[in-house]
Amino acid sequence: MIREALGYLRESDDVWKTSIIGGVLLLFGFLLIPLFVAWGYVVAVVDRTARGDDEAPVFEDWSQLTIDGAKAIAIGIVYSFVPIVVGTVLLGGILLGSGETIGSVGGAGLVFSGLLTLGLLLAAAYAFPAALAHFAEKRRLGAGFDLETIRPVLWNRTYATRWLLSAGIIFAGSIVTAVLNEIPMIGLLLGAIVAFYALVAAYYVIGQTWEELHPLSTTERGGELSSDRPAV
Repeated sequence: MIREALGYLRESDDVWKTSIIGGVLLLFGFLLIPLFVAWGYVVAVVDRTARGDDEAPVFEDWSQLTIDGAKAIAIGIVYSFVPIVVGTVLLGGILLGSGETIGSVGGAGLVFSGLLTLGLLLAAAYAFPAALAHFAEKRRLGAGFDLETIRPVLWNRTYATRWLLSAGIIFAGSIVTAVLNEIPMIGLLLGAIVAFYALVAAYYVIGQTWEELHPLSTTERGGELSSDRPAV
Protein backbone atom coordinates (compact mmCIF):
# COMPACT_ATOMS: atom_id res chain seq x y z
CA MET A 1 0.00 0.00 0.00
CA ILE A 2 2.77 2.47 0.85
CA ARG A 3 4.47 1.88 -2.51
CA GLU A 4 1.21 2.58 -4.35
CA ALA A 5 0.56 5.66 -2.21
CA LEU A 6 3.99 7.16 -2.85
CA GLY A 7 3.74 6.34 -6.55
CA TYR A 8 0.23 7.74 -6.97
CA LEU A 9 1.25 11.23 -8.10
CA ARG A 10 4.56 10.09 -9.58
CA GLU A 11 2.78 7.93 -12.15
CA SER A 12 0.63 10.84 -13.27
CA ASP A 13 1.45 12.60 -16.55
CA ASP A 14 1.12 15.93 -14.75
CA VAL A 15 3.15 15.01 -11.68
CA TRP A 16 5.43 18.05 -11.76
CA LYS A 17 2.71 20.51 -12.66
CA THR A 18 0.35 19.16 -10.02
CA SER A 19 3.02 18.96 -7.32
CA ILE A 20 4.29 22.48 -7.95
CA ILE A 21 0.79 23.97 -8.02
CA GLY A 22 -0.08 22.10 -4.83
CA GLY A 23 3.13 23.23 -3.15
CA VAL A 24 2.52 26.87 -4.08
CA LEU A 25 -1.04 26.63 -2.76
CA LEU A 26 0.17 25.29 0.59
CA LEU A 27 2.92 27.90 0.70
CA PHE A 28 0.31 30.65 0.42
CA GLY A 29 -2.24 28.80 2.51
CA PHE A 30 -2.28 31.65 5.05
CA LEU A 31 -4.41 33.51 2.48
CA LEU A 32 -7.06 30.79 3.00
CA ILE A 33 -8.31 30.55 -0.59
CA PRO A 34 -5.15 28.68 -1.73
CA LEU A 35 -5.58 26.38 1.26
CA PHE A 36 -9.18 25.73 0.26
CA VAL A 37 -8.09 24.81 -3.28
CA ALA A 38 -5.36 22.46 -2.00
CA TRP A 39 -7.81 20.63 0.23
CA GLY A 40 -10.34 20.56 -2.60
CA TYR A 41 -7.75 18.61 -4.56
CA VAL A 42 -7.38 16.22 -1.61
CA VAL A 43 -11.15 15.71 -1.65
CA ALA A 44 -10.93 14.88 -5.36
CA VAL A 45 -8.15 12.37 -4.64
CA VAL A 46 -10.21 10.62 -1.97
CA ASP A 47 -13.31 10.61 -4.17
CA ARG A 48 -11.46 9.05 -7.12
CA THR A 49 -9.56 6.44 -5.19
CA ALA A 50 -12.66 5.46 -3.21
CA ARG A 51 -14.35 4.75 -6.54
CA GLY A 52 -11.49 2.59 -7.78
CA ASP A 53 -9.96 5.23 -10.08
CA ASP A 54 -6.18 5.35 -9.60
CA GLU A 55 -5.61 8.22 -12.03
CA ALA A 56 -4.62 11.36 -10.12
CA PRO A 57 -6.88 14.37 -10.72
CA VAL A 58 -5.58 17.61 -12.21
CA PHE A 59 -6.16 21.16 -11.08
CA GLU A 60 -9.25 22.24 -12.98
CA ASP A 61 -12.67 23.60 -12.08
CA TRP A 62 -11.01 25.80 -9.48
CA SER A 63 -14.30 27.11 -8.10
CA GLN A 64 -15.47 23.59 -7.26
CA LEU A 65 -12.11 22.77 -5.69
CA THR A 66 -12.39 25.90 -3.56
CA ILE A 67 -15.89 25.03 -2.38
CA ASP A 68 -15.01 21.40 -1.62
CA GLY A 69 -11.85 22.42 0.19
CA ALA A 70 -13.67 25.02 2.29
CA LYS A 71 -16.22 22.39 3.32
CA ALA A 72 -13.45 19.90 4.14
CA ILE A 73 -11.70 22.44 6.36
CA ALA A 74 -15.03 23.31 8.00
CA ILE A 75 -15.51 19.64 8.86
CA GLY A 76 -12.03 19.55 10.37
CA ILE A 77 -12.73 22.67 12.44
CA VAL A 78 -15.93 21.20 13.83
CA TYR A 79 -14.18 17.96 14.78
CA SER A 80 -11.43 19.90 16.57
CA PHE A 81 -13.91 22.25 18.27
CA VAL A 82 -14.84 19.89 21.10
CA PRO A 83 -11.24 19.14 22.21
CA ILE A 84 -10.37 22.84 22.11
CA VAL A 85 -13.44 23.84 24.10
CA VAL A 86 -12.93 21.08 26.67
CA GLY A 87 -9.27 21.98 27.08
CA THR A 88 -10.03 25.68 27.42
CA VAL A 89 -12.79 25.13 29.98
CA LEU A 90 -10.67 22.76 32.05
CA LEU A 91 -7.64 25.05 31.96
CA GLY A 92 -9.72 28.07 32.88
CA GLY A 93 -11.37 26.23 35.75
CA ILE A 94 -8.03 25.03 37.12
CA LEU A 95 -6.45 28.47 36.92
CA LEU A 96 -9.44 30.14 38.57
CA GLY A 97 -9.62 27.52 41.27
CA SER A 98 -5.92 27.70 42.03
CA GLY A 99 -5.83 31.42 42.70
CA GLU A 100 -2.53 33.16 42.24
CA THR A 101 -0.37 30.08 42.76
CA ILE A 102 -0.65 26.59 41.34
CA GLY A 103 0.02 23.89 43.94
CA SER A 104 0.49 20.18 43.47
CA VAL A 105 -3.25 19.64 43.01
CA GLY A 106 -3.41 22.42 40.44
CA GLY A 107 -0.34 21.03 38.70
CA ALA A 108 -1.91 17.58 38.53
CA GLY A 109 -5.05 19.18 37.15
CA LEU A 110 -3.05 20.90 34.43
CA VAL A 111 -1.43 17.61 33.46
CA PHE A 112 -4.80 15.85 33.43
CA SER A 113 -6.45 18.56 31.32
CA GLY A 114 -3.50 18.56 28.93
CA LEU A 115 -3.62 14.77 28.49
CA LEU A 116 -7.39 14.78 28.09
CA THR A 117 -7.24 17.53 25.48
CA LEU A 118 -4.46 15.71 23.64
CA GLY A 119 -6.48 12.49 23.68
CA LEU A 120 -9.54 14.25 22.30
CA LEU A 121 -7.46 15.92 19.59
CA LEU A 122 -6.07 12.54 18.58
CA ALA A 123 -9.59 11.13 18.49
CA ALA A 124 -10.67 14.02 16.25
CA ALA A 125 -7.65 13.49 14.00
CA TYR A 126 -8.51 9.79 13.82
CA ALA A 127 -12.13 10.42 12.85
CA PHE A 128 -11.53 13.27 10.40
CA PRO A 129 -10.17 11.22 7.43
CA ALA A 130 -13.21 8.91 7.52
CA ALA A 131 -15.49 11.94 7.76
CA LEU A 132 -13.70 13.51 4.81
CA ALA A 133 -14.03 10.29 2.80
CA HIS A 134 -17.78 10.18 3.35
CA PHE A 135 -18.05 13.86 2.44
CA ALA A 136 -16.00 13.22 -0.72
CA GLU A 137 -18.38 10.42 -1.66
CA LYS A 138 -21.61 12.35 -1.06
CA ARG A 139 -20.37 15.94 -1.53
CA ARG A 140 -22.74 17.02 1.23
CA LEU A 141 -21.39 18.84 4.27
CA GLY A 142 -23.67 16.83 6.54
CA ALA A 143 -22.09 13.58 5.32
CA GLY A 144 -18.98 14.48 7.28
CA PHE A 145 -21.02 14.15 10.48
CA ASP A 146 -23.05 11.06 9.59
CA LEU A 147 -21.86 9.04 12.56
CA GLU A 148 -24.13 6.11 11.72
CA THR A 149 -22.05 5.54 8.59
CA ILE A 150 -18.67 6.69 9.88
CA ARG A 151 -18.60 4.99 13.30
CA PRO A 152 -18.36 1.35 12.08
CA VAL A 153 -15.40 2.29 9.89
CA LEU A 154 -13.60 3.91 12.83
CA TRP A 155 -13.88 0.68 14.83
CA ASN A 156 -12.42 -1.39 12.02
CA ARG A 157 -8.86 -2.66 12.48
CA THR A 158 -8.03 -2.10 8.82
CA TYR A 159 -8.95 1.57 9.12
CA ALA A 160 -6.86 1.91 12.27
CA THR A 161 -3.84 0.37 10.54
CA ARG A 162 -4.24 2.45 7.40
CA TRP A 163 -4.77 5.60 9.45
CA LEU A 164 -1.44 4.99 11.15
CA LEU A 165 0.15 4.49 7.74
CA SER A 166 -1.28 7.74 6.39
CA ALA A 167 -0.25 9.59 9.54
CA GLY A 168 3.24 8.15 9.17
CA ILE A 169 3.45 9.41 5.59
CA ILE A 170 2.48 12.92 6.66
CA PHE A 171 4.92 12.79 9.59
CA ALA A 172 7.78 11.67 7.35
CA GLY A 173 6.86 14.38 4.86
CA SER A 174 6.92 16.99 7.63
CA ILE A 175 10.45 15.94 8.60
CA VAL A 176 11.68 16.25 5.01
CA THR A 177 9.86 19.57 4.73
CA ALA A 178 11.57 20.88 7.85
CA VAL A 179 14.98 19.92 6.46
CA LEU A 180 14.27 21.52 3.08
CA ASN A 181 13.05 24.71 4.75
CA GLU A 182 16.61 25.30 5.94
CA ILE A 183 17.75 25.75 2.33
CA PRO A 184 17.88 29.49 1.51
CA MET A 185 15.45 30.93 -1.03
CA ILE A 186 14.05 27.83 -2.72
CA GLY A 187 13.81 25.68 0.40
CA LEU A 188 10.34 26.89 1.41
CA LEU A 189 8.90 26.02 -2.00
CA LEU A 190 10.58 22.60 -2.09
CA GLY A 191 9.32 21.89 1.41
CA ALA A 192 5.77 22.89 0.47
CA ILE A 193 5.90 20.62 -2.59
CA VAL A 194 7.00 17.68 -0.43
CA ALA A 195 4.27 18.47 2.11
CA PHE A 196 1.63 18.49 -0.63
CA TYR A 197 2.97 15.25 -2.13
CA ALA A 198 2.86 13.57 1.30
CA LEU A 199 -0.67 14.87 1.94
CA VAL A 200 -1.91 13.43 -1.36
CA ALA A 201 -0.18 10.09 -0.72
CA ALA A 202 -1.70 9.89 2.76
CA TYR A 203 -5.22 10.52 1.50
CA TYR A 204 -4.73 8.07 -1.33
CA VAL A 205 -4.46 5.51 1.47
CA ILE A 206 -7.65 6.84 3.05
CA GLY A 207 -9.53 6.66 -0.25
CA GLN A 208 -8.42 3.09 -0.85
CA THR A 209 -9.42 2.17 2.68
CA TRP A 210 -12.85 3.74 2.32
CA GLU A 211 -13.40 1.78 -0.89
CA GLU A 212 -12.63 -1.46 0.95
CA LEU A 213 -14.54 -0.83 4.17
CA HIS A 214 -17.48 1.40 3.46
CA PRO A 215 -19.67 -1.17 1.66
CA LEU A 216 -18.93 -3.72 4.40
CA SER A 217 -19.46 -1.28 7.24
CA THR A 218 -22.89 -0.14 6.08
CA THR A 219 -24.39 -3.46 5.02
CA GLU A 220 -25.75 -5.79 7.64
CA ARG A 221 -24.86 -9.44 7.18
CA GLY A 222 -26.95 -11.69 9.34
CA GLY A 223 -27.54 -8.87 11.80
CA GLU A 224 -23.85 -8.05 12.11
CA LEU A 225 -21.57 -5.56 10.49
CA SER A 226 -18.35 -6.29 8.63
CA SER A 227 -16.66 -9.48 9.71
CA ASP A 228 -13.35 -7.63 9.92
CA ARG A 229 -12.06 -7.60 13.43
CA PRO A 230 -12.56 -4.30 15.28
CA ALA A 231 -9.64 -2.01 16.03
CA VAL A 232 -9.97 -2.59 19.76
